Amino acid sequence: MDLAHEVGVSPRHLSFVETGRSRPSPELLLALARTLDVPLREQNALLLAAGYAPRHRATPLGDPQMRRVHDMLQRMLDAHDPYPGVVIDRAWNVVRANRAAHALVAELPARVTGPVLNVYRACLHPDGLAAHTQNFDEWATYLLGQLDRTVAGTGDVALEQLRNEVRAYPDVARLLATPRRAVDEVSLLVPFQFARGGVTLSMFTTLTTFGTPRDITLDELAVELFFPADDDTDAALRVALRD
Repeated sequence: MDLAHEVGVSPRHLSFVETGRSRPSPELLLALARTLDVPLREQNALLLAAGYAPRHRATPLGDPQMRRVHDMLQRMLDAHDPYPGVVIDRAWNVVRANRAAHALVAELPARVTGPVLNVYRACLHPDGLAAHTQNFDEWATYLLGQLDRTVAGTGDVALEQLRNEVRAYPDVARLLATPRRAVDEVSLLVPFQFARGGVTLSMFTTLTTFGTPRDITLDELAVELFFPADDDTDAALRVALRD
């Protein structure tokens, strides 16, 4: 009833749609999808299932129409140096990165970083950043939660395969098999604590998305920016930039 009122139809009509007694119009499907926060890609799937043409296109980021968006994203990443920053798609594949982010994964083997660099794989693979992550359990729990929510929200088969892959990594499997323990210390944010060259870098992240996307590519993009969580990390990252 609440959903019907929110989209402006009677509960009776929405019930008929739900049970298959009435065929929804494309406008009703899109109104329901917007109210339920259905991603644009899945909105197209709803339309196709009902016999309608898709309404949303997926424009490659390299397309001339995307030039302004592409330039804005790159300026954002470049301005964020010496702190790592990446642009990711909904599977958290890295589509753009700044110099600091490239440096963070520069020493990882190709089997971890290729053919496409993926944040989940790079952070959770035993030969990836996981080998140097000081708070692996905490950081991995955050990442696995993000991945679970994306799989649940999209039903994407490729994402389901990625989740199965990372869950099979030894440290992840151990973590999933370990009963959850209460957190002794409450912090404002979950940090990413990474040891390199005898120095532990502690960073927190932010995720920024487009506010009013009308294109699938833009709807699925996010900018992840890493910030130093303490003064020592800030200083170490600034020194790394000069080097």
